[in-house]
Amino acid sequence: MATMSAAQRREQARIDYDAFLAACPTNNLLGRLSDKWVGLVVAALAPGPMRYSDIGRKVAGVSPKMLTQTLRTLERDGIVSRTVTPSVPVRVDYELTPLGRSLSGLLTAVKTWAETHFDEVQEARERYDTENPA
Repeated sequence: MATMSAAQRREQARIDYDAFLAACPTNNLLGRLSDKWVGLVVAALAPGPMRYSDIGRKVAGVSPKMLTQTLRTLERDGIVSRTVTPSVPVRVDYELTPLGRSLSGLLTAVKTWAETHFDEVQEARERYDTENPA
């Protein structure tokens, strides 16, 4: 059996990723990216950098704790960058990294799809509930 370099092992692991398997790291990442707050925060940041308070106003219903947690997770994953400008008061801006921008089109498209097709989904739910009483 031939010995593989570290780069070759990483490439083989990338090829072997299968998000359908619970133990696959891409399964965990997919779970994180499908979180509603992640989708809304990434979509909110798509036009450009925003301050924390502006994101909180744009993403209705997110609690400060959840917004902070979401931003920290996105920063850790390399999707969002955080810039602190020393001033009084301190200014903190968040923006999508190149990796985040590559994701924003997809998540913004899902958000747009939900906004466009909500009435159809609601009709289907009502029809289902009528045909399948609990």
